[in-house]
Amino acid sequence: MAGQGSGARRSATACLLALLLALTGLVGCGAGTGPADTTSREIQTLLDRHARALLDRDQPGYLAAVDPAYAPTALTVFRRLATVPIDGWTYRLTGVDRTGGDRVTARADLGYRLRGHDRRPATGARVLDLTERDGRWYVTGDRPAEGAPRHLWEQGDVATVAGARSLVLGVGQTPERLREIAAAADRAVPVVSAAWPAAWAREVVVLVPGSLRGMGELLGAPGSSYRGIAAVTTGETRGGADAPADRVIVNPEAYGVLGSFGRQLVLTHETVHVATRAATTPSTPVWLSEGFADLVAYRDSGRTPAQAAPELRRAVLAGELPARLPEDSDFAFGGDAEALARAYEGGWLACELIADRWGEAKLTEFYRAVGAHPSREGAVEKALQEVLGTTPEEFTAAWRTSLRERLG
Repeated sequence: MAGQGSGARRSATACLLALLLALTGLVGCGAGTGPADTTSREIQTLLDRHARALLDRDQPGYLAAVDPAYAPTALTVFRRLATVPIDGWTYRLTGVDRTGGDRVTARADLGYRLRGHDRRPATGARVLDLTERDGRWYVTGDRPAEGAPRHLWEQGDVATVAGARSLVLGVGQTPERLREIAAAADRAVPVVSAAWPAAWAREVVVLVPGSLRGMGELLGAPGSSYRGIAAVTTGETRGGADAPADRVIVNPEAYGVLGSFGRQLVLTHETVHVATRAATTPSTPVWLSEGFADLVAYRDSGRTPAQAAPELRRAVLAGELPARLPEDSDFAFGGDAEALARAYEGGWLACELIADRWGEAKLTEFYRAVGAHPSREGAVEKALQEVLGTTPEEFTAAWRTSLRERLG
């Protein structure tokens, strides 16, 4: 099972939750001449120098912005980042709060790019503690904002494997496991490109933490929410070519118990989310984004619907044919695992129906049309009418008939 992250959702392999936070409440960063404005400018300048030194691998320059008591922690991060191919690192100050006469807490958006992979930065909200001494500011702490994700290098030493079409970063993993994941991601890219011919990066970045808890930290959520979920793709479903960088995050525990077929399925599913990110917006229902990802992942697998949709088949055989297409809430993690499986299976078979009856080109056109709608309300209805020439009622009836015929 797979899932995707978004400004409002996440998926099981890639599927669904908002991981990137936009902070508001800018304090003292606008034009002005007051003490708050001066402090903000000084801190922004400090952070700019700090980031430049990191990119230049200038250790003395990097530590010059750091309080001596915090230097060992900062130096650990500096050392771990040596193995990560970073070519962009910026702080955008969003707020400054005085916590004492010579101490402040700063809020900032951190953006970083991976060399050769990210056209736009991956972003995350940070909280930095600073102290003033002899007229200069020094960083005394740097942590994720509440609800924001940690970075992989905050969890341990990072090992890097570069595939032909992938980059895999891992903590606490064997080189063999990371190479195996890179190979699966490399195989996924051409399969996804054949199904989604629109322009996309045609490469994927995969993060592999050391534990389920580590996965949760990378997502800014409790690890228990992802128990049994093999992977999740993070990113913003705001659509457009300027969407920030995606990351596929692997759950080492769930992924590790899969066979070779399951592992490939997961990486292909997640790669679909990366490819379709620019066309996936808040207007896109989860059944469509997840169903399309599963359709591509199962392509040429030789699995029958009964084999690939066992939970939904059990429901159909028990006379519990779904009355409606899966809703977004049906895809929530941490709840009923069988209900979650039925939601994924129902979305996949809905996309299968479109591909079978109208053709795969119409399916991708339908996907893009739904995502291009200005709001969720009416998006599917309009695309069904304009692209497929049908109505929600007719499509739902056809889907239910298809379930009965293929799973009964």
